[in-house]
Amino acid sequence: MPVETPSVRHTSTIGRFPSVTLGWGKDEEPEKNTGEGGCRQWLRKICPCCCQRPSKDNDIADKVVTGIDDADKLVGNGDKPVTNGSNLEELLLIVRSIDLMKKKKGQNRMEHHTDRYYGDGLIIRRGQIFMMWLDLSRPYNSNTDRLHLELRTGPLPTVAKGTHVIIPLVEELEDDRWEAKIVQRDGNRLKLSINSPPTAVIGRYQLTVATQSPKGEATSTHDPGNDICMLFNPWCEDDTVYMDNGDEKNEYILNDVGRLYYGTENQIGSRTWNYGQFDKGILDACLYALEKSATPPSGWGDSVNVVRIISAMINSPDDCGILEGNWSGNYVGGTSPTSWSGSVDILNKYHKDGGAPVRYGQCWVFSGVTTTVLRCLGIPSRSVSNFNSAHDTDVSLTVDVYFDEKLESIDHLNSDSIWNFHVWSDCWMARPDLPPGYGGWQVVDSTPQETSQGTYRCGPASVNAIRNGQVFLKHDSPFVFAEVNSDKIYWQRNLDGTFTQIHSEKNAVGHCISTKAVGSDERNDITDLYKHPEGSTEEERIAVETASRYGSKPDAYASPIAQDVSIEVTMDGEGPRMGGDAELTIVMRNASSLPRTINLHSQVAVMYYTGVVKATVKKDQIPVELLPNEVKNLEWTLQYQNYQDQLVDQAALMLTLSGRVSETQQVLATQFSFRLRTPDLIIKPVGEAVVGKKMAAEISFTNPLPCTLKGVVFRVEGLGLQSVRQITVGDVASHSTVVQTEVFVPTLPGPRKLLASLDCKQLTQVHGVADINVKEE
Repeated sequence: MPVETPSVRHTSTIGRFPSVTLGWGKDEEPEKNTGEGGCRQWLRKICPCCCQRPSKDNDIADKVVTGIDDADKLVGNGDKPVTNGSNLEELLLIVRSIDLMKKKKGQNRMEHHTDRYYGDGLIIRRGQIFMMWLDLSRPYNSNTDRLHLELRTGPLPTVAKGTHVIIPLVEELEDDRWEAKIVQRDGNRLKLSINSPPTAVIGRYQLTVATQSPKGEATSTHDPGNDICMLFNPWCEDDTVYMDNGDEKNEYILNDVGRLYYGTENQIGSRTWNYGQFDKGILDACLYALEKSATPPSGWGDSVNVVRIISAMINSPDDCGILEGNWSGNYVGGTSPTSWSGSVDILNKYHKDGGAPVRYGQCWVFSGVTTTVLRCLGIPSRSVSNFNSAHDTDVSLTVDVYFDEKLESIDHLNSDSIWNFHVWSDCWMARPDLPPGYGGWQVVDSTPQETSQGTYRCGPASVNAIRNGQVFLKHDSPFVFAEVNSDKIYWQRNLDGTFTQIHSEKNAVGHCISTKAVGSDERNDITDLYKHPEGSTEEERIAVETASRYGSKPDAYASPIAQDVSIEVTMDGEGPRMGGDAELTIVMRNASSLPRTINLHSQVAVMYYTGVVKATVKKDQIPVELLPNEVKNLEWTLQYQNYQDQLVDQAALMLTLSGRVSETQQVLATQFSFRLRTPDLIIKPVGEAVVGKKMAAEISFTNPLPCTLKGVVFRVEGLGLQSVRQITVGDVASHSTVVQTEVFVPTLPGPRKLLASLDCKQLTQVHGVADINVKEE
C-alpha cells in the first residue's frame, strides 16, 4: 500500500550542497537534524531573515502524508534529497496491505451468512465480530506504537452522526461499540478481531488504517477493493430485525425464490417469483437506491427509517424510484407487468440506466421488488396478498357506495374501491418507537396509491395494531386497516340531497390473506394475524368500531339495520375459463315466517383488478318471490360474446346486485368479483441437469380463445439456470398449441426453478414453472 515518507537530511548525506558550502568546518558542528532539507538549510545560512528556522509544530519529519506521488512537494522546490536506506521508513509503522478475509467461503462471510452474495467483497452484518489481517512495515510494538481503523460512509462522513467511525485497539472487546483487538501476531502481520454495534449505519464503508509511532504518523490510502458492505443482522439478538426462528430466517432472508398470489378469493392463482437478492449486481443496485433517495446516511441505522425510504424508492411518481406503475393496459415503451417473473432484471436495469424508472409495474411487481431489496439489506420480509382489498380514499375507514333515489350507482361519488387482490410486503422488526407489543410483522406497501407525509409510500404499519384497530399508531395504519377490515357501507341519496345509510356489509373485505409457507411452496393463510375472525367474536367488532372513531365518518355505526332476507353469490369449482361462458349462482334466503318480494337489479362490469370499472357489459332486472323460510337459487350466466371485446389485464369481472324488499323496505346489496382462468405454460425439462453442461426445456402453450393471439412473446429465466431471455413466438391460432425449446447451461447446483411467462395484448397472466435439480459437475 503506497505511503509517502519525507526524507531526512543527515550530516552524512551527499547532495548538491556539501557541508563546506554551508560553512561547516572541522571546528563547527553542523546543526542538529531539524527535519529540514539541505536546500532550506543552505538558504537559511545565506539569508536568515528570509528563511527562518521552522517551528516545532511544523516539523515535517514528525508527520507522514499519504497519497502524494511527488515527494518534492514535501521538501521544497529543489532537487529531491537522497536518503541512505530510507531510515525513517524503517522506523515508521506503515500498513503495507490489508487482507479482509473476504472470500465467499471464508470465515467472515460464512459466519455472517453472506456467502451467497455475488462477488468477493467483504459483506458483513452489524453487531457481529469480523476478522482482518494487517501487513505492516515492521513488527508492532504495543508499548510505543498506536493503531486505529477508520470507516467512512456517505458524502459527508461525520463522527457525531456515525458515518465516520474511528475504531480503536483495545485489550478486550465489549458489546455495542466499535472496537478492535489483536488476536494473533505473525512477524510483521497482525490479525484483528473487530466488533460493530447492532445499531451501526448500514451501507458501503471506505476503510483506512492510521498508525502512530515515535517517528511519526501514517495513514493508508483508500483502496476501493477493501470497501466493506454493512447489512442488518437478523442473527444478532440486539438488532431490531432479530428473528429467533431458524426456519423463518432461512425463508425470509436466505430464500431467493418465492410465490405470489393473485386472482379472487374463490380463484386464488399463484406464480413463482425470483427475488434473486444474492444475484450479480443486486446488492449494488439496492445500495444505489438508498443513495438515490438523498436521505442522510446517518439515518440508515434505523430499520423503521430504512423501510420507509425503500417503500418510497420502489415507486417513481415523486422521487424517480425503481418502478413506474401502469394500470392502463397500454405498455408501449416498456414491459407488461404480467411478464415479469423476478426482481433481478428490474433492479439491474434501474442501476445500469442511472436511476431511470423501469417500465412497468403493478402491485405484485412492486411487492416482489420490495421483498428483494429488504432481504438483500438484511431485513426479514415476505410478499403478502390480500383478497377483496379495500382502497379507502377519504380516510373514513369504511368503503362507501353511493346510490341515487332509484338505487342507481352515483359513479362520480364512488371513489372508494375494492381490489380483487392487492399484494404488499411484510417485514419483521422490533418497534421501539411504539408501545410494547407492536413489534413483529409490519406492513410496507410500495404500490403508489396514497401519499404518506407528502410521499408515495406506506408503512411500516404494525400488524398487531391493525388487528386491534389501533389506527392511531404510525405509520399509515388507518390505510392498511381499511384494506383488510373495513365495513362496506351503502348510502342512498334523499330528495333533499342528503344521504342515508341503508345497508352495511361487515365481511366485505380482507379475505384469504396469503403468503408462501415456510419451507414449502404451499399457500399459508395468515388472515388471523391481521384481523379477528369476522362476525364470530366481540373483539372483531370492537376493533372495527374503535378504528372507525378515528375516521372521517365516526357515526357510521349509529343505527343497526334489521335483516330477514339475505343474498350471496356462489361459484362452482375453480370458476369459468377464459374463452367460455361464466356461470354463477345467486342464493337468496328468507329467514322470516312471511313471504317476501324483491325486485333484484344485476349488472356485471369488466374491471381492473384494482376495482376500477372499465365498462358495464350486461344489466338485468329480476323479480324474485320468496316463500316463508325459503332458500332460492337463481342461475346467472354471462356469455363469452358479452365480454370478449372488453377484457383487460387479469380478466376480472364484478357482479353487482341490489334490490329492496317490498314488504319491509330492507335494502339488499352485494358485489361478487371473479376472474376468467387462464391456461398455464407447461415446462418440461429435457436432458440431465449438470453444472456446466447444456440442457433444454420444452415450453408449450395452448391458446384457449376462439381468436388468433397476435405477437406472442415468452420470457424465460431461472436463478442459476438462465438469465432473462425473450423468445418471439409470433401469432398463435385459435385453440392451437405452440412448443418452444430453450437451451441453457446451469451454473449453480441444487434445486432450481425455471420460470416462463407469456406476453401478448389479448391474453395476460399466463406463466409456468418447472423444478430442476442440478447436479455438481
